[in-house]
Amino acid sequence: MIKRLFFSIGLACMAGMVFSCGSNGDQKSEEGSMSDTMTKDEVKLVANEAEKKVEVYMGDDLFTAYIYPDNIAKPVLYPIVTASGKSLTRGFPLDPMPGERVDHPHHVGIWLNYGDVNGLDFWNNSEAISAEKKSEYGTIYHKGIKKMEGNTLVVEAEWKDINGQVLLSEETTYKFDSEGDSRNIYRETKLTAQDKKVDFTDNKEGMLGIRVTRAMELPSDKPAVFTDAAGNPTEVKELNNDGVNGNYLSSEGIEGDDVWGTRGKWMELYSNIDGDPVSITVMDHPTNVGYPTYWHARGYGLFAANPLGQKAMSGGKEELNYSLDPGQSVTFRYNILVHSNSALSADQINAKYAEFVK
Repeated sequence: MIKRLFFSIGLACMAGMVFSCGSNGDQKSEEGSMSDTMTKDEVKLVANEAEKKVEVYMGDDLFTAYIYPDNIAKPVLYPIVTASGKSLTRGFPLDPMPGERVDHPHHVGIWLNYGDVNGLDFWNNSEAISAEKKSEYGTIYHKGIKKMEGNTLVVEAEWKDINGQVLLSEETTYKFDSEGDSRNIYRETKLTAQDKKVDFTDNKEGMLGIRVTRAMELPSDKPAVFTDAAGNPTEVKELNNDGVNGNYLSSEGIEGDDVWGTRGKWMELYSNIDGDPVSITVMDHPTNVGYPTYWHARGYGLFAANPLGQKAMSGGKEELNYSLDPGQSVTFRYNILVHSNSALSADQINAKYAEFVK
């Protein structure tokens, strides 16, 4: 069984410093370079306002970063790096890598948004949208860091239309943890409607999304567009699946492409990168709307939990059309387990899931 990944809370420190907390409860902060005494399981949060990011270190190694640049239409976590040093997220469009697909430029790292919020598409917004169509899309703007303490990062954001009107205020809490070959992200997002009613009209495009690296995709023989070694897009008629060996496994025992449009309390995407078994498991919380969530999980590397698009995901058998009245809030909770160096069994994932839902 997976050992429990404890969430430890450190002392509050002044903004601009390095924040750290150990899995054993020891805490410290520093202003200088990375400490030589940090263990690989200790969490450090490093804010860099100039570069619009907060880096998350496990010991001296980067795990991920909360980034909010102006060009990707929402804050995201990017990259996602295993304890063994494997990057599991696609580089394009921020840092294109040879052999990557260059579809869906709005798929960046790990994000949370939706395809129809009062008629606005927050999901598909990116720099690829032409100016004359921008009014049809919404943007999530980072507002500020509310708290950085120990392994906990609390951020505020606003969901706006093209005119700057705020539809939703967002407060998201991240808790990062590490033990051995497992790294963990707990995300809790509270969305509050502002002056107007907010409708989440049933839509396929949602809601917690991850876009993974090529090696974690499912093998496919369909033509696609990929980047070459110089980062240029190249159309490939016949795919080379060397090193591409990803597969999905749901809590209901469903595998492969068959997981799309099914419900499950968790979903694992696993692969093998250069001999290293790696996996990402997303867990849905019983308090979430639409639990157990539908999975908008595609073989080409999109891995998403969509609790609100029930008509789209069920082929019309169900329909939700969730809404919030002015001032009303809803909270979504997810756990993302990143593992390497060994394959996880369904029993191991179920054990970790049982701890999450406590």
